[in-house]
Amino acid sequence: MANFPPLSPSQVLALLPQQAPFRYVDEITEVDEKHIVGKYTFKPTEFFYAGHFPGKPVTPGVILLESMCQLGVVCQGIYLVGIELPPEEHNDWLTLFSDAQVEFLRSVLPGETVTIKGELEFWRRKKLRAKVSMYLADGTLAATCTASGIGVKNEQK
Repeated sequence: MANFPPLSPSQVLALLPQQAPFRYVDEITEVDEKHIVGKYTFKPTEFFYAGHFPGKPVTPGVILLESMCQLGVVCQGIYLVGIELPPEEHNDWLTLFSDAQVEFLRSVLPGETVTIKGELEFWRRKKLRAKVSMYLADGTLAATCTASGIGVKNEQK
């Protein structure tokens, strides 16, 4: 599988196209051909807390899913494309989320740091599927999903 030197976690993060205020990956701590691990802290000032829910803010499930997919699908896809293509072609591709089956088990509150772990289930022709789990700081499983994505040519470079 590996034709080119693997990207470092910081190189993968630098290629993540999502930016603030819609980037939900702070760091990548581990990555290889089969798995990825990263963290994100949900800042109390995030834009969505004002309306979800006033006085008792909770991170919306769609944002939790976005965070899991940014790491477990997009960042994992960036890593895999990075070992298949030369560096000058890394920005030619985007890994896009396509679908997920998700289960939310615990609330994630403002200020909490989550650890996200992705395990690759399938990778072929720039299509991937991963089992992604989100854990609270105490190790409690907050959410889990099976998510898929596909690499597409970046027409906006």
